[in-house]
Amino acid sequence: MSAATSDVILERMMSLHPKIIDLTLDRVWRLLEALGNPQDDLPPVIHIAGTNGKGSTQAMIRAGLEAAGKRVHAYTSPHLARFHERIRLAGHLISEADLTAVLDECYAANGGESITYFEITTCAAILAMARTPADFTLLEVGLGGRLDATNVIAKPALTVITPVSIDHEQFLGNTLAKIAGEKAGIIKRGVPCVVGPQPEEALAVIEQVAARNGAPLLAQGQHWHVSEERERLVFQDDNGLADLPLPNLPGAHQLDNAGAALAALRHLGFDAAAQEAAVSQAQWPARMQRLSEGPLPALVPEAELWLDGGHNAAAGEALGRHLSRLPERPTYLICGMLNTKDVTGYLRPLGQVSEHLYAVSIPGEANTLSAEATAVAAQSVALGATVAASVQDALAQIADKAPEARILICGSLYLAGHVLRENA
Repeated sequence: MSAATSDVILERMMSLHPKIIDLTLDRVWRLLEALGNPQDDLPPVIHIAGTNGKGSTQAMIRAGLEAAGKRVHAYTSPHLARFHERIRLAGHLISEADLTAVLDECYAANGGESITYFEITTCAAILAMARTPADFTLLEVGLGGRLDATNVIAKPALTVITPVSIDHEQFLGNTLAKIAGEKAGIIKRGVPCVVGPQPEEALAVIEQVAARNGAPLLAQGQHWHVSEERERLVFQDDNGLADLPLPNLPGAHQLDNAGAALAALRHLGFDAAAQEAAVSQAQWPARMQRLSEGPLPALVPEAELWLDGGHNAAAGEALGRHLSRLPERPTYLICGMLNTKDVTGYLRPLGQVSEHLYAVSIPGEANTLSAEATAVAAQSVALGATVAASVQDALAQIADKAPEARILICGSLYLAGHVLRENA
């Protein structure tokens, strides 16, 4: 079966609703009912929400579970290079044949009714996972939580809320309290919830929702602590202390994500070997991913080339902290962002650790911010900027100017996906 088959069905699904995002669960419940309510047949679910760190935390939990010999389903979004990346069945990316079949079944069951692309593809993922034997299911929220298409599990084994910050205000609200309320919508009655580090305003809301639902909280700073000591990760909770390697995923912020993953694994009773695997074996592309092979690194053979898909102010702060801790080297940015993001908030901390920015538009993305607008935003935070025709053009300019530079391609998961496809 050709790779285009699933692409054709996915393209067809894009036309089932006039909006890309339209938060409600009504359409999801309708389709799941037509499919026989597969959400009730999933292996034990760990449901993960938050503004930043959801994917990395999921990857660490999966690494720990799989090291313990467990078969793990995982659902995440968006994908980078291929849609198949969103659905992992018992440890393996869904095959083209299985993806095509389940998409076709969901399209037929929907009967031409209005439903968003994310909603119908999430139903397809749930259907595929319900039909494949496994020990755990990891569900990553797409947007928000309360009205997200993944929020259809009556009794998950555990919920996790990673750091909450300002993002997607047009859908979730313009205050931390409102956004936290949406994220906390995944909390279920009596189900424990692991909570990563939160601003005080967000934590207060999460605590209120948990109290209303009788859901025990396992919150960082209260019930568990994580820190770096002598280039090791030290985790402590009521069960004792764990001395582990630092996370293999780069960035100081990964310490907090590792803490949430460890809190989850320890609560579920997994041993030291699983905990060490969580921090040392996780794989998560486009999160400070080093690109060392392929056509793009070949354009800058003496440079250090990195790729990151973070795209909000909190991600910019985390990246800025990480870059400031690396060995000294002139740092250049190649940046492309969506027009729905806080561009200056993202760039402000990066401007303090970068020499110059090359602004690009994201190819094939209708909601891209123009390269010119990105350059203006960079200049507004005192970061010199140049418009580039493409990532390749920007790399060529940097190679000519500073061949041994550190180069970070950043600003959007959609740009990251384009880069990974170009570098394949």
